[in-house]
Amino acid sequence: MTLQNKYEKLKKDLAPLQKLAVAFSGGTDSSFLLAAAVEILGPQNVLACIGISSSLPQYQLNLARQIARHLGVRLLEVPLSELDDPNYRANQADRCFHCKRHQMLTIRRQAAQEGFLHLACGSNLDDRDDYRPGSEAVAALGVLTPLADAQLTKEDIRTLSRQRNLPTAELPASPCLASRIAYGIEITEDKLRQVEQAEDFLRTLGFGVLRVRHHGRLARIEVPAGQIETLTEEACRRKIVDRFQSLGFQYITVDLQGFRSGSLNEILPER
Repeated sequence: MTLQNKYEKLKKDLAPLQKLAVAFSGGTDSSFLLAAAVEILGPQNVLACIGISSSLPQYQLNLARQIARHLGVRLLEVPLSELDDPNYRANQADRCFHCKRHQMLTIRRQAAQEGFLHLACGSNLDDRDDYRPGSEAVAALGVLTPLADAQLTKEDIRTLSRQRNLPTAELPASPCLASRIAYGIEITEDKLRQVEQAEDFLRTLGFGVLRVRHHGRLARIEVPAGQIETLTEEACRRKIVDRFQSLGFQYITVDLQGFRSGSLNEILPER
């Protein structure tokens, strides 16, 4: 199927909905879905909904606000309380299921009160090949996945985003902050804030693609392999050690394998 055929499929699926709420994060996928919905349904018939909690970095919320303004869409900021769920806080391998279920139920309820009875999220075709328990929650709740249904991959979405001059076309993936905390370590607001502040600091040093993995007293830094030498240069290394220790990390390490999306899943048995 050509890229144009995929987009025609997306248009065909969205048009009959008339009004659509989009679970929006400000990332590449949900931003493109939001833009496509605006193009097909009109901005007055589209509602962007973003869940607000400790697991959402402030910079990402700021970006989402900018994208919504850019597209002329109303942004509904929905408070979430996933930390009240002991299954989420326990941070086992199914954490994302409990988080996504709470998030989608809360957003769907708020969107319905605004008159938007259809809810879609930005899952793409590639997501179906990865371990994503959150996708199981999405499917169980009947949340629409129009990008995946149109067989649009991440690269397809980046290409279509570039064609529409969306500022998110080249944006690195940035899952929620909870995904940085090693399985089995309880999720708390303090730990989420530690990760956010540590990653924000690395961005001030010029690193764009990165993760700070939280292993209790130990922080494991992932940057692309080609940037590890820069990261470990003496002046940079000293700044990172000082800042991370001030945030409460006792040990600071660099992952020599380099950045890998979802690296914490590597310890899980194959499904």
